[in-house]
Amino acid sequence: MKQTGVLVLGLCLLGAAGCSDTAEPTNLPLVFSANLAPANEVPPIANAENTGHGAVQITFNVTRDASGNITGGTADFHFQLSGYPSSTTVVGAHIHPGAAGVNGPVIVSTGIVASTPVTFNDGVATFSVSGISVPAAILNGIVNNPAGFYFNVHSTTNPGGFSRGQLSRTL
Repeated sequence: MKQTGVLVLGLCLLGAAGCSDTAEPTNLPLVFSANLAPANEVPPIANAENTGHGAVQITFNVTRDASGNITGGTADFHFQLSGYPSSTTVVGAHIHPGAAGVNGPVIVSTGIVASTPVTFNDGVATFSVSGISVPAAILNGIVNNPAGFYFNVHSTTNPGGFSRGQLSRTL
């Protein structure tokens, strides 16, 4: 009899700890990344800025409705580049829609512009920004098909972009 009581008590505790009948929406961040390379640009970079590489991490802080649907959110960006000429000046960094090999328009900007560029220091350029507003439709598109979007950085030498990578979800 004691064993049955212990078993019932254990099952009750297990049920209370993690088994719920309701699916509660989560507002945990969604994390995406991309490896950035000049060869990924369309067309691939063939000038002096074809030597480097980099990576970006994008954290989306989403809001959801009671059904769990994304209703909006913000993005935090962090990227690092290295191996490019010291004269490279980053004058833009964005998310675009487009599969590998396809160019698309800017849909989310980091806020980098020519008047406030990012420059290289000892061969490395880093940039971080938080709280960039992102509409729900764009967030849903990225969550549902990350490979259909890319992040790239633009320079004065290559205003269309000099290093690009397709997004993939990491968390």
